Amino acid sequence: MSRVGWLDCSSGVSGDMVLGALHGVGALAGLPALVVSLADLGVSCTPAETARHGIAAISVEVAAGKDQPTRGLADVLEIVDRAALPDAARARAAAVFRRLATVEGAVHGLAPEAVHFHEVGAVDSIVDVLGGCLGLHQLGLDELVVSPIALGGGMVATAHGQVPVPTPAALGLLAGSHLVSHGGPIDVELATPTGIALLAEWSTSSGAMPAITVDTVGVGAGSRDLDDRANVVRLVVGTRETEPTGAGGWEVIAANVDDLDPRLWPGVIDHLLSAGAADAWLTPILMKKGRPAHTISVLVATESAAAIRTVLTTETSTIGVRSGAVTKHALDRTWLTVDIDGQQIRVKLAHRDGRRTNLTPEFDDVAAAALALGLPAKDLLARATSAALHALDG
Repeated sequence: MSRVGWLDCSSGVSGDMVLGALHGVGALAGLPALVVSLADLGVSCTPAETARHGIAAISVEVAAGKDQPTRGLADVLEIVDRAALPDAARARAAAVFRRLATVEGAVHGLAPEAVHFHEVGAVDSIVDVLGGCLGLHQLGLDELVVSPIALGGGMVATAHGQVPVPTPAALGLLAGSHLVSHGGPIDVELATPTGIALLAEWSTSSGAMPAITVDTVGVGAGSRDLDDRANVVRLVVGTRETEPTGAGGWEVIAANVDDLDPRLWPGVIDHLLSAGAADAWLTPILMKKGRPAHTISVLVATESAAAIRTVLTTETSTIGVRSGAVTKHALDRTWLTVDIDGQQIRVKLAHRDGRRTNLTPEFDDVAAAALALGLPAKDLLARATSAALHALDG
């Protein structure tokens, strides 16, 4: 089985709406610790039950100390570096802000490093991004599908004056992503750059709700109460069966590369996984004329193969790829979260015919817990395994 999330953005999306939806599915247990790590900013973060047009939802209000400075990319990344986040979530948060800086720079004709964030550099937007990356990481999704995003219309006030909706930043973030969007249906800004940037970084595809067994639903409320529609984002989390044995639907796409700076490979693999790859790996090889090289191989569902080919031809120096159909046999998977001295560690469970066959703590969580507690990662790995076995076997 695969764990799938679907975000309904038919009324738009913003960072606080995503936070509310993540809180609704129980993915933000680490939010208080995150807020504490930002104490020097005077941050407070308060989830509350509310409703929009009769739909129960969670609103998340972020407040901060007065006289916050205008921040550049380096300032924001320094905050990201010291925030209480798992390393994988921290890398994603940094990538979101780099996306925003690149787009804002293009809009104003500046290098990303020279951009001064205004709305996005405000503490509430920083917490939205950090909390959003924390919650999405904790969910451990195999896929995040995003509906077509309603952008709204009209004009909106910014630090640079009145600008049309969709804003230049919103359009810049959508360009080059696989997110689908549309103007309207009302003349209000429905989708903010922060919300779009989060989804551009985390989503694996766009479309209608996939065929899944629904496990839980979270509803996040926007700050406005619109006249004619519920201003909410809905996050549906569920599972779906993998392809039956022998049914196909999977490919391995590969390319031989002998001229790429090896420091780029970790980022390439991250891009491949974000684009929908089930797995990606490097194999050292020796090519003609004795040249050392690597084969980059990607396991991917056929419907995401085009996106993987795009990543390989844009993020590496290859000028061609090869592919072949394969059959994937996957065990059923579920997740368990254990508490080790106040640190939350997810544990992946594998099952065959209803019987547990494997149990593995998520190493990013183990590493983050080890750092927070000042203990060796090997000790946290053993303790998380023991705690999970105790919880399961009593």
